[in-house]
Amino acid sequence: MWPMLASLAPDRARQSWRLREIRDRIGLDIVIGTGHRSDPMASARPSRLPDFIAVGPQRTGTTWLHQVLAGHVGLPSIKETDFFSKHFDKGLDWYLAFFRDCAPGVPTGEINPNYFGISDACDRIAKLIPECKIVVSLRDPVERAYSSYRIMRRDAWTRVGFEETVAQNPVIRESSRYAFHLKNWWDHFGRERVIVCMYEDLEADPQAYLDRIARFLGIPRVVVEGSAAATERVNTVTHAPRSRRVAQNARNARDWMRLRRWHRMIDLLDKAGVWRYCFGRGEEFAPMDPAVEARMREHFRPEVEALEDLLGCELPRWKGTRRDDLAMSSVSVSGGLR
Repeated sequence: MWPMLASLAPDRARQSWRLREIRDRIGLDIVIGTGHRSDPMASARPSRLPDFIAVGPQRTGTTWLHQVLAGHVGLPSIKETDFFSKHFDKGLDWYLAFFRDCAPGVPTGEINPNYFGISDACDRIAKLIPECKIVVSLRDPVERAYSSYRIMRRDAWTRVGFEETVAQNPVIRESSRYAFHLKNWWDHFGRERVIVCMYEDLEADPQAYLDRIARFLGIPRVVVEGSAAATERVNTVTHAPRSRRVAQNARNARDWMRLRRWHRMIDLLDKAGVWRYCFGRGEEFAPMDPAVEARMREHFRPEVEALEDLLGCELPRWKGTRRDDLAMSSVSVSGGLR
C-alpha cells in the first residue's frame, strides 16, 4: 500500500513522507515544519535534502568550489551549516531552512570541510541521505596543516608555534588521518558514490579539476577558463592580526552572529573591511622553515603511506620527494588513478 500511495502522491508530499520516514528511522525528535526557529511558512516550502556533500577536509579548496558551483547547483544560504557535526540536535527543519531558496530542477548540495574527520557526521549523513554523493578533497598534509595554523593564528585560536599547534590541536590531527576517514566514507557510501580529488590538481588545472567534479555530480560543464576563478586563490591567509585581543573579540562577535544566523550582517561587515581590519594588518607569515618542514613530513609519513596503500598510488611529494617527473594524479571514485 505504501509504495502505491507514494507513487501517486505529488513530489512535495512524497518528499514529506520520506522525511518523516527518515526521521522515525534515525530517531530525530522533530516534526517537519516545526523545528528550531522555523517560521509559519516552513511547512509550505519543498523539503530538499542534499544530493551531494563536499566534506573536505579544511584548507583543500572547498571555498573555491563553493564559489564556482554557486548558481549551477542549489547551495545553502551559508557555506557551512555544520548541521551534521555541531547542530544535529536542532532538528531537520532547522537544516532544511538553509535550502529553501534553492532553485528546483538542479542538484542540491552542501560544501562543508568540517565533516571529513568526524565519524558521527559520516554516520548521520549516511542514515539521513544514504544515496548522497560525497566529494573528498585531499592536500599535502604538511601544507594543509600549515595553512590551518595560519587560520588559527589569524583568528586568535593559538599563540604557540606551528609544531606545537599541530601537537595540541585535535582537529588538525584527526582531519589528517586521510586513510582512516576515507575508508569510513567508502564503507558508508560505497566507492562509486565517493570522488577523491587532489588539491595539487586544482592548482595545476582548475578547469580539468572542476570538469571531473561536474561529471560526478551530473551537472553541465562549468567554465572557469579565462576567468579570475582560474587564476586567483580564495580564502588565503597571509598576515597575522596586529592585535590578538581585537582578533579574539572579533571572532567571538562573528560566532555570536552566526549562532543567530545574522549571515547578511557578517557579509556586510566583510565587504566593509571590518574583518580584514580585525584579523590582519600584522606580520606577514613566513614560508615554513625547512627544518620544521622536514620534521613534519616525518610526522605525517605514516598517514601518507597508509593513504598510498589504500589508493594504490604513490604520493612522493607529500613525503618530501620532489621529483618533477612524478606528477600528482587525481583518484577516481573507484580508487584508481586517472
